[in-house]
Amino acid sequence: MLKLFTTLTLASLMVLGTSGCAELKDAGRTIGHATRDTTKAIGHASRDAVNSVKDDLSSED
Repeated sequence: MLKLFTTLTLASLMVLGTSGCAELKDAGRTIGHATRDTTKAIGHASRDAVNSVKDDLSSED
């Protein structure tokens, strides 16, 4: 009886652990993609600003 209880307990913990890992992985992916997109947007805006200033300085000559 004790062996059955132990087996069921371990099986339950494994199932709960697997579903918890999937949720953590999904949350990490969401955060990672949001960070990537934000960084890309900042980089592109910075690049466009530098090019705009460079064009303005070139047109004054």
